[in-house]
Amino acid sequence: MLKPNQTVPTLELPLTIDARFSLADQTPHTFTMLVFYRGKHCPICKKYLTEIGSKLGVITKRGINPFAISMDSPERAAVSHEEWETGDLPLAHSLTEDTAREWGLYISSGREGSEEPDVFSEPALFLIRPDGTLFFAQTQSAPFTRPSIDDLMDAVDFVVEKDYPARGNLT
Repeated sequence: MLKPNQTVPTLELPLTIDARFSLADQTPHTFTMLVFYRGKHCPICKKYLTEIGSKLGVITKRGINPFAISMDSPERAAVSHEEWETGDLPLAHSLTEDTAREWGLYISSGREGSEEPDVFSEPALFLIRPDGTLFFAQTQSAPFTRPSIDDLMDAVDFVVEKDYPARGNLT
């Protein structure tokens, strides 16, 4: 389990735009936001990433660098990139099961007869400070609910204004 105020694991992945994401290279004003999603097969993920894509201005205005990440293959991720309306939200792919476990993600196996891959991670959202330490973590064992982006942005405003500390650090 990742702990607030501790350095998060390294993370480097390919993006669907023929570039690479490296967490170590991020220099956000407030946070890097990592949104781990189940993959192309998930309609709830599509809806959530579409919402995030439509609110990129609201997110980046707060000094947040958002990225969406999945265990999808390059081919599956390319379909999401082309068919989902995620705007300029960067989509990273090819997350390994070992790395997903290192981040504390729940792992599921595909259901027979479904479009699900054999193995994929369940949703999570992390806010990482510019120094690479964890501020906020939300992991899920099922796809059904996601944090409201509007509520999350209100929380970021509060955190910045009040210099609110990370919570759960005694875990």
